[in-house]
Amino acid sequence: MYNSLASVHPEAKIAANVTIGPFVTIEKNVEIGEGTVIMPHATIMEGARIGKNCHIFPCAVISGIPQDLKFKGEDTVAIIGDNTTIREGVTINRGTASKGKTVIGENCLIMAYCHIGHDCFLGNNIIISNATQLAGEVTVDDYATISGGVLIHQFSHIGAHVMVQGGSKVSKDIPPYITAGRDPLCFVGLNSIGLRRRGYDIEQIDCIQHIYRLIYQSGLNISQALDQVEKELPESAERTYIENFIKESPRGVIRGTLDI
Repeated sequence: MYNSLASVHPEAKIAANVTIGPFVTIEKNVEIGEGTVIMPHATIMEGARIGKNCHIFPCAVISGIPQDLKFKGEDTVAIIGDNTTIREGVTINRGTASKGKTVIGENCLIMAYCHIGHDCFLGNNIIISNATQLAGEVTVDDYATISGGVLIHQFSHIGAHVMVQGGSKVSKDIPPYITAGRDPLCFVGLNSIGLRRRGYDIEQIDCIQHIYRLIYQSGLNISQALDQVEKELPESAERTYIENFIKESPRGVIRGTLDI
């Protein structure tokens, strides 16, 4: 259903049952899936790929030109997965030649006034609270929750099931399953509530807790701690994910604290 006051480019590919409110602008080279609602004053720019049953709130700007001086008008996209909600005033830039696309997965909630920079990759079931700002080429894995007013440096990687406390400044990678907070940002414990809500059992949570005791509270450096993890703990999906995340981190991971 199109409102007569909306401006929709004739080349845009829009499913039959999409709802488009007044004063919406939809440019060419846009695709919007079934059941999606675009509310008044939203702007859907060239290169947007919006999935099914999404909800785009007023004044959001999807697939804006990257804020990157190296961008030369490449044909890139911004992809929004199914069942994702984009609240008021959110800006999501499309990709550059670096990766060619910005991706937000399925079942995500991006709250008001957030910015998602060029070439960011966000997984599924992610919550980002009001006014959080992601620079270019940030990666956020599934089920992460980022509180309000967080500033995330370009190229940072946030692991799955992480909770980042409000007002944090993220300049290093945050390994999975933990809560990160304080200033400067550091490990403050497991995101145990989130893990229990998502079906992790006591044995899995205890294993993850043991790994992070060795990494952050044993007095060992990271390499020594990872060696000790392999000696003390049986192989598991959680252990492998944590080990690979840390070993593959070009920026290094956030520090620990002993006074928790």
